[in-house]
Amino acid sequence: MEPLAYLNGQLLPASELSLPVWDAGFVQGVTIAEQLRTFNGRLFRLAEHLQRLRRSLDVVGVFSIDVDSLAAAAEELAGHNHGLLASGDDLGLCLFVTPGAYLAMAPASSNAPTIAMHTFPVPFRFWAEKYSSGQKLVVTNIRQVPGDCWPLELKCRSRMHYYLADQRARRIDPDARALLLDQTGTVTEASTANIVIYRDGEGFVSPPREKILPGVSAATLEDLTAELKTSFSHRTLTVEDLQSADEVILSSTSPCLLPVSAVDGQPIGGGAPGQMFTKAIEAWSRLVGIDIIEQAVRFQNR
Repeated sequence: MEPLAYLNGQLLPASELSLPVWDAGFVQGVTIAEQLRTFNGRLFRLAEHLQRLRRSLDVVGVFSIDVDSLAAAAEELAGHNHGLLASGDDLGLCLFVTPGAYLAMAPASSNAPTIAMHTFPVPFRFWAEKYSSGQKLVVTNIRQVPGDCWPLELKCRSRMHYYLADQRARRIDPDARALLLDQTGTVTEASTANIVIYRDGEGFVSPPREKILPGVSAATLEDLTAELKTSFSHRTLTVEDLQSADEVILSSTSPCLLPVSAVDGQPIGGGAPGQMFTKAIEAWSRLVGIDIIEQAVRFQNR
């Protein structure tokens, strides 16, 4: 049985999902996107992702979409496609929206937005070993896009700076990802992940809200702080703050949390995952009813 996809209100075979080359998502890169994953086949924090999608659509002026109606479609799609996986495996789901046709190139006038969803097995192979070895970060000369170019809360596919920063990071260290600074030289995010530090006595600290994408995974970590008996706050962070922290942690949809082992060659906490990371990923595992690390290791070579 073939996986399904979703396009403009209809489920169809995934192999038939296609967009015209004159779609504004291709021509101008105007694509709003949300990345979700399942645990035990259930989409995690779907409501929060749709709330962020709604804010992003407001930013770009796409007002004609009933975002609430997408929840049922996403759940139906994930439910069907999850049934095609091996027992214990899980899916990623990508939901994206474009304004529709770029009219200067389209053969017919249309201002209807494009709405699509597709799924894929969670690609654990890219990070399963990082839970124990940690992820290295390096600073490159590529900076975060300033907030006066587009609001930083906008979750979109216009991520050339991520691509270039990671490309340059790998030239420095093939195992590294990019740490993005803003125009003043303070920490914002990693490519495709929020950053938090942990210090004993201070708790978790994230860069100021106005400088970062409002991450659903970072919010989940914040929700776990009571169970972890610590706190979560926001303040300006420098590279030196990261290098001197007890722990540095990345948060993003598919891995949930990853420990950082080094920043610009400086080991973090001895270069091994710290106790708070271990407690946090265990708490997250209890929340979703899956041993997150065990699942990643088990399915990394599927």
